[in-house]
Amino acid sequence: MATYLDRILAAHRAAAAADERSLADLIEAAHSIATPRGFAAALADAATAGVAVIAEVKRRSPSKGDLAVALDPAVMGAAYAAGGATCLSVLTDAEFFGGSVPDLRAARDAVTVPVLRKDFTVDLRDVCDTRLMGADAALLIVAALDDSELASMHGLAVELGLDALVEVHDEHELERALAVGATLVGVNQRDLVSFEVDTDRAARVAAAMPPGIVRVAESGISSPRDLPALIAAGFHAVLVGESVVTSRDPAASVAALRAVRG
Repeated sequence: MATYLDRILAAHRAAAAADERSLADLIEAAHSIATPRGFAAALADAATAGVAVIAEVKRRSPSKGDLAVALDPAVMGAAYAAGGATCLSVLTDAEFFGGSVPDLRAARDAVTVPVLRKDFTVDLRDVCDTRLMGADAALLIVAALDDSELASMHGLAVELGLDALVEVHDEHELERALAVGATLVGVNQRDLVSFEVDTDRAARVAAAMPPGIVRVAESGISSPRDLPALIAAGFHAVLVGESVVTSRDPAASVAALRAVRG
């Protein structure tokens, strides 16, 4: 039986296969875009005064359904920034998450902090598109890519000035991320097969990380009470979606996370 990830990747790979645009032309165009805001650097800097927060603009999810389908990405992004969010993450997948490129552009235009394009990157043209739409960082999910794809996409992101958040779920995937030179690594506590959350996963994988990695814990973070264990495990940042996007006061929710000290 196909998993959530199988269905999502099949749709994105089908779209990539039908894309007839010239990669060379896209790379040239991406090089002409203004210098990105430094995503990894912002996280590392913020972590010196408490855990950095990447707050997510997210309308829905395959596992939870509708979350905030009518949100205004500019208003939400500005609220996150007012609460002290270090960076934003914006979903651009339309079919499964209800996101869009206009959502990313509107959110980024409303803030001065760096923005991650949260999507399923399966083709080099996706990396170019991430830069062309104005994002400052691309998401590379190790479980979605073979070693050659991971290396080439990470290399292109670096060439274009993008930070690459390389997402892993276990120690083997971490080894693959490190092999391509990843220095910004996210540990997703949500199993991509079952979509269940394992709150101990981040700490286990962090224990295998070498020094010099900017560490991001993803998924399963619902309140400030979840942060001390992640800080103790060495995480610089948390990526938080559902709990802040559904909050009655997103700015206050982000501020409460930023206030936590190890």
